[in-house]
Amino acid sequence: MAAEAESQSLEYTSTWIVASVCSVIVLISFAAERGLHHLGKLLLQKHQDSLFDALQKLKEELMLLGFISLLLTVVQGPITKICIPEDAASHMLPCKIRTTTHHVSETYHPQTIGKRLLLSAETAQHCPQGKVPLLSLEALHHLHIFIFVLAVVHVIFCVTTMVLGGAKIRQWKHWETAIRDKHASRRNEPIPELATRQESVHWRKSAIVSWMMSFFKQFYASVTKSDYITLREGFIAAHCASNPTFDFHDYMMRTLEVDFKKVVGISWYLWLFVVFFLLLNVEGWHTYFWLAFLPLILLLLVGAKLEHIITRLAQEVDDEKAKGNEARVKPSDEHFWFHGPNIVLYLIHFILFQNSFEIAFFFWIWSTYGFDSCIMEKLGYIIPRLLMGVLVQVLCSYSTLPLYVIVTQMGSMFKEGMFKQHLQLSIIGWASGAKGGGS
Repeated sequence: MAAEAESQSLEYTSTWIVASVCSVIVLISFAAERGLHHLGKLLLQKHQDSLFDALQKLKEELMLLGFISLLLTVVQGPITKICIPEDAASHMLPCKIRTTTHHVSETYHPQTIGKRLLLSAETAQHCPQGKVPLLSLEALHHLHIFIFVLAVVHVIFCVTTMVLGGAKIRQWKHWETAIRDKHASRRNEPIPELATRQESVHWRKSAIVSWMMSFFKQFYASVTKSDYITLREGFIAAHCASNPTFDFHDYMMRTLEVDFKKVVGISWYLWLFVVFFLLLNVEGWHTYFWLAFLPLILLLLVGAKLEHIITRLAQEVDDEKAKGNEARVKPSDEHFWFHGPNIVLYLIHFILFQNSFEIAFFFWIWSTYGFDSCIMEKLGYIIPRLLMGVLVQVLCSYSTLPLYVIVTQMGSMFKEGMFKQHLQLSIIGWASGAKGGGS
């Protein structure tokens, strides 16, 4: 056994093999780095400053993953030498321990390389009788792969959601163009779409009926032309009344790009979420099956809330019209949970990450331990999880995200994307100069 381990060490490996493998790794890494660099230059040339910031955020996440990888590699030796009592290691297991211990690795890890099993066996020899290693080299290796898979799947899901959601929002462009083209001729005329929406509000004033209508509306017509015109008029009246031809659609696309750089990252509280649910992955609890319902429930709740805000705004317009006042939407933070429109973005961020976690965990278990692994559970648990993951991704892309982009403009303040990047930087520079001069 010792001779076999010695023959596998770097000291007894052909130099041409070491050089070849090292060259391939360096070339792939260099190609990825150059690709991201040229993508950044392309975004700057096209004045996509917000997307460039999102790319920088992605690079930060890659650097964090690299640091995690390096840390796991450096500390794997000391970690595997930590020994704990066998009783402590037998609690809260993802799978039941077999009675024959010498078949455990063969049962749970059919795809494991023999060399790694050899290293694990040698590690176990460091522990005295009655104790076992805190974590084996094999388990550290699998954990290493899972963290990488999770981060990659999260980025892919975020990009997919933003691309599909952005495509849905771009379909509203012809509404914006038609409104701006006809604005001069209908400046002093009532808005027919707004009146149509008001006529349908009277019977929706019941809270239960209103919430039920809002819940189901997110599935078939999350944002209609009447919604768009109503919210656009309210936003312009509140924030730029002197510019009635303000390009509301272009502004929304800029805010979407700004929000993308916040969503694509993995915040510290999301990593805590990963640790928490890895802790709850206990045999018999079916944690990941019940966990799959969480993003779907949150997504439906967020979508219903955003639709309900539109209904409330229309009700307020109807009430003002009944009093003889000007019938116009009045943006306010009071319509949102805890008076904070940004809370919706945090919820969408969490939903996307949790859905990514579900899908990444499934494919990681499948590729590492096989489809028949006890962690994978029965087929009756797997199919609903995958279906809910796909449903969350589609619904978030085509319904909830477009709803978020337009409804959160109805807060008391406009968003960061109100001005284009170069103008925003000029304003910030002017404000800083004025503040410095005043002091």
